[in-house]
Amino acid sequence: MASTDHASPPNAPLADSRLTASVLADNPSGMTLEGTNTYLVGDPDADSVVLVDPGPVEGAELHLDNVLSAAAGRRVELILVTHHHGDHTGAVDLFAERTGAPVRGGSPLWCRSAAPLVPGERIPAAGVVLTAWHTPGHTSDSFSFALPDDGAAGSVLTGDTVLGRGTTVIDHPDGTLADYLDSLETLISLGDATVLPAHGPVLPSIAQVGAMYREHRRQRLDQVRAALEGLDPAERGAASADDLARRLLPAVYPEIEERLRPAALMSLGAQLAFLAGER
Repeated sequence: MASTDHASPPNAPLADSRLTASVLADNPSGMTLEGTNTYLVGDPDADSVVLVDPGPVEGAELHLDNVLSAAAGRRVELILVTHHHGDHTGAVDLFAERTGAPVRGGSPLWCRSAAPLVPGERIPAAGVVLTAWHTPGHTSDSFSFALPDDGAAGSVLTGDTVLGRGTTVIDHPDGTLADYLDSLETLISLGDATVLPAHGPVLPSIAQVGAMYREHRRQRLDQVRAALEGLDPAERGAASADDLARRLLPAVYPEIEERLRPAALMSLGAQLAFLAGER
């Protein structure tokens, strides 16, 4: 996806970097922004591509047609998934059946005719080499894919670990904030690599964006600590984690939209679990 909002139809392929292009699935929502970016990765002179994140089951036939059109006759050599959420994996079986390509992800549940990803694995395909970095936190099976030869500083496909706009939900308890903060450090270590997110526009410099995400998480933890201090200690100790999150929600997220409350409660649960581990 381009670094500005779409002015072209959702099915139009966009060149995001020298080695990648994306096709936007038509599944916009408060959680997916404009929709899910399906990436085509490969050297421009290669006769094949790697496809990352097939997208949701809704509208999958049309989305696959658009993706194959964007591939312009190049064979889909491999399909990768960044994590298990349905807006990334719902179309896996359709894409695998029609392209004949194996599918690999962090969880064996989403692999087809191939083994699960190995953290730090180098994947040569379509004339490029992708490095599969395990970046848990959003989910336990989240992976990011680095392309060090994509331009001067390289690029990294971040899935939902870093978005093109807004912040990422920690899918607690599968995802944890401790893992997420560690994953941000992994991504920050990639320097000025271009950020190719699964939702939202392309961003410059994963080091800069990752540092902003890290600071945001630290500020949010400070808010949760302050909100906890405002509760009666006996009341705080007797409340369940879910009840505590509900009580703290107005203080930590005072202007949250109703449709985003479930996501905010998940993130609050992750923050409370993280703080409980500090004590």
